[in-house]
Amino acid sequence: MKIDNSRPARRRASWLRKPLAWLLATGWFLLSIGLIGWATLAIWFSPLPGSLLRLALAFAFFAFGAWALWAPRTARRLAAFAVVYAVILVAWSTIEPSHDREWQPEVAVMPRVSIDGDRVRLSGVRNFDFRSRDDFTIRYEEREVSLSRMTGVDFVISFWAEGPVGHTFVSFIFEDAPPLSISIETRPEVGEGFAPVASLFKQFELIYLVGTEHDLVGLRASHRDEEVFLYHTRISPEFARRLFLVYVARINELADQAEFYHLLSNSCTINIIRYANAAGRIGRFSIKHLLNGLIDHYLYVVGVVDTSLPFEELRRRSRITEAAQAAAGAEDFSERIRVGLPAIVD
Repeated sequence: MKIDNSRPARRRASWLRKPLAWLLATGWFLLSIGLIGWATLAIWFSPLPGSLLRLALAFAFFAFGAWALWAPRTARRLAAFAVVYAVILVAWSTIEPSHDREWQPEVAVMPRVSIDGDRVRLSGVRNFDFRSRDDFTIRYEEREVSLSRMTGVDFVISFWAEGPVGHTFVSFIFEDAPPLSISIETRPEVGEGFAPVASLFKQFELIYLVGTEHDLVGLRASHRDEEVFLYHTRISPEFARRLFLVYVARINELADQAEFYHLLSNSCTINIIRYANAAGRIGRFSIKHLLNGLIDHYLYVVGVVDTSLPFEELRRRSRITEAAQAAAGAEDFSERIRVGLPAIVD
């Protein structure tokens, strides 16, 4: 009598096919959601004239994509979807950033930098006097600093709401001159406001605001109702100079050729980390580079800021919101916001 050993094997194969089929179906569904969703939003945020036209085209593509990818699929439907998608990609690639727009006055001037040996000359340094977020005296200045007098970098993070997302920028510190802040931001046009999803779809150009702390820190603390934290860092003067020169090169590149801001790839914290890498940082990517409201804890863990205190105590003592509000208009603004900050302990 023969024993049929194939039945258990067939059962095992049948058991394996089910989860594999489920995984493939789930993967296809997620991929199709991503493809349809991206193209739908790309149409909606495109420069096509008229919101009704963009809405109609976005809805039409969404319906077409659902029909092509989720109805019983055929080679002809998939081919039609591929052709339409290719057209959208080609059209998307033709959207170019520009310096020639009607900019809000806060971002109307692109800074530039020139270097002559040890001396660095910066034009377009913003030093506005803000009476409110929309009422201010416009003042752009020229600054000259010495690389050899640079002593370090302070790190600033501000929050417009509680959560894991904020805005970060750096202040370069000098022995013989006030700190110089550089903030990587969107460059909004008149009547335009920031929108995180829109920033993924070529909606905002990029600007590196170079300014005084009285302007860049004071605006956020006093007139945007943001919570602001300032941390001294362990960055050496040599590393600070290398980092500053990376920023300088990028500032001039951006003045020569406009770029789009992108929340995930060309934004404040991502670029700070990128430029630190270029200056010699050694370290891996962290999700806190994207969830930048957690970046101060990341800096604490990797030892860039003072670690002699528990992190929560360091963070509490690094909050400068009230100090910045009290120092508004003062000539010694930068000194006053640093009173009581934890010093770096080696």
